[in-house]
Amino acid sequence: MARRPRIDPPNGYHHVMNRGTNRQTVFFSDMDRVEFGRLLGEINERFGVVCLAYCLMDNHFHLLLEVPPMPEGGLSDEELLTRLRALYTEAQVAEVAAEIQAARQLAAEAGGPNGAEAWLAARLAQIHERYTYRMHSLAEFMKGLLQRYTSWHNRTHERSGRLWEDRFKSVIVEDGVAARTIAAYIDLNPVRAGLVEDPADYRWSSYGEAI
Repeated sequence: MARRPRIDPPNGYHHVMNRGTNRQTVFFSDMDRVEFGRLLGEINERFGVVCLAYCLMDNHFHLLLEVPPMPEGGLSDEELLTRLRALYTEAQVAEVAAEIQAARQLAAEAGGPNGAEAWLAARLAQIHERYTYRMHSLAEFMKGLLQRYTSWHNRTHERSGRLWEDRFKSVIVEDGVAARTIAAYIDLNPVRAGLVEDPADYRWSSYGEAI
C-alpha cells in the first residue's frame, strides 16, 4: 500500500515523541541512549535544528525541537561544508568542496561581461540545492534520526525489522511560557514513571544532563 504523503510541519517549536512498536523497548542499555544522543547531536548540525529539551525512557522518547527557517540568502559555501562534515566523510565533503572550487575557477577564467557571474550563481545554487533541500525540515530531521538509530540498533542487537511505532508524533508549541512548560513536562517524565524522585537524578534527560 502507498504510504500517506509526508507533511512537513512549519518552522517553530515542536514537542516530538515516538515509541517502540507494540511499546517494545528501544533503549536496552546506557550504550543505546549514548548512541541516540550522539546521533541527535550530529543530525542537529546537519539539518540546522536545535534540541532544547529531551528525555529518553525505555520504550519512548520526548524532544522539544526548534526548527528555524533557512537563513535569508541561504548558506555560504563554508557553512554548507561545515554542516556536511557532521554526517559525511572528509573525502565526500572534499568532493563537494572541489566541485564548488571548480565552478568558481571556470567563472574567473571566463571573466568579462559574458554572464559569468550569473552562471556561477546558478551553478552554486544547483550544488547547494542537492543538500539544503532537506535542511530546516522537521520531517527530514526526524527521518534521518530514526533511520540511523534503527540501523545501528538492529545491527548492534542482531535484530531486523521495524523498531518505531510510527514516523513520529509532533505538536506545535508556542514560544515563551508554553515552550518552558513543555520542557518541564519532558524533564519530569522519569518522576511520573516512578524512576526517580528528583529529575536531576535521571541522567537521560536534558535537565539531568545539565545538572
